[in-house]
Amino acid sequence: MGEVLRVALVGYGLAGRVFHAPLIRATPGFALHTVVSSDAGKVHADLPDARVEADPQTAFDDPAIDLVVIASPNATHAPLAIAALQAGKHVVVDKPFAIDLREALEVAAAARASGRLLGVFHNRRWDADFLALRTLVEAGTLGDIAEVHSHFDRFRPTVPDRWRDRAGPGAGLWLDLGPHLVDQALQLFGVPDAVQADIAIQRTGAVVDDYFHVVLRYPRLRVILHAGALVPGASLRFAVHGSGGSWFKHGLDPQETALRDGAVPGCDGWGVDPAPGRLLRVDADGTLHDAPSPAPAGDYRVFYAGIRDAICESAAPPVTLDEALDVMRVLQASTDSANGHVVALT
Repeated sequence: MGEVLRVALVGYGLAGRVFHAPLIRATPGFALHTVVSSDAGKVHADLPDARVEADPQTAFDDPAIDLVVIASPNATHAPLAIAALQAGKHVVVDKPFAIDLREALEVAAAARASGRLLGVFHNRRWDADFLALRTLVEAGTLGDIAEVHSHFDRFRPTVPDRWRDRAGPGAGLWLDLGPHLVDQALQLFGVPDAVQADIAIQRTGAVVDDYFHVVLRYPRLRVILHAGALVPGASLRFAVHGSGGSWFKHGLDPQETALRDGAVPGCDGWGVDPAPGRLLRVDADGTLHDAPSPAPAGDYRVFYAGIRDAICESAAPPVTLDEALDVMRVLQASTDSANGHVVALT
C-alpha cells in the first residue's frame, strides 16, 4: 500500500467509537492519528496510543492531518465541516451532514471553494439486505416495482437521556434514521416527484419526534419509509412488490451489532446476514413460488476504501456531493410536509 492518510476523528460517542474508529483502523491506507474528545480517558481505554485533543480546531490546524472525520452531534456537523474544509482538510461527515438544506448548501459551497473532498457517511448502502435488494432491482427480477416498504422499527418505550432525544436542532428520529432510508431509496429509484410525511411524538415524556411515516411519490411507484419506537417484536425491514413477484426481508444487517460487540471489521463471516430475504416469483400462469434470494455480504469498509481512492487516486467518491444534497432535499421536504400535505420536489 502506498500513501497512508492520517485521520482526525472528531467525536467519540456512539458514531465515533462504534462505527468510525473501527472502520478507519480496519481499512488499509488510513492511520487514526488524533481523536477530538473531552474525555481522554474514554478514548485511551480503547486506543491507548491515540493522541487526544479537546479542541477540534487544534486538529484542523495540524499539518500532519489529511482527513477529518466528524462524528459529533448533528447540530455541530455543518460548522465543524466548514472549519475543517477551510483549514484545507478532506472531510467525512456522519449523516445527516447538516440539520437542514440551508446548512447543507453552505457546507457544499465550502467544499467546492476548498477543492477538498467532502464525503457523507451513508454506510447503509453496504448493508447486506440493501445489496440484495439492489441486485433484484437492477436485474429486473421483481418486474415493474409498484410498492416498497422500508422499515426501521424498534421497541424503546423509555426515552433515554441523550442528545438525540433532547429538544434542540438536529435531534429526533427522522434526522437519525431518515437519512439512511432516504439515501437507499434514492440509490434505487432516484429523486421522487413529491413527498408526503407524518412525523410525530408518540412516547410518554418524549420531546422530539420518535415516529415517522414518509411516502416518496413517483409516477406509479410508492416508497414508504417508516420507523417507530413503540414496535415490540419488530422485524420487518423490507417488503417489495412488483409485477414479477415480491421480496421480504426480516431482521437488520448484522454489522452494527458486530461493531457494538467489538468484532473487527473484515473478520471471518463479516457482514453475512443470518436471515436472508424471501423471494416469491410469479410464473407466466400466475403461480406463486419461492425462488433463491441473493444473499451478498455487507461491508461498511467499502465506504472508507472509496474515500481513500477518491483522495489518493482521484477516483469517484463513494457518495457524491450531489447525492448527499439530494438526500438533504428529501429530508427537508419531508420535514416541511410533517403535517401530511404533499411537497413537490420536481
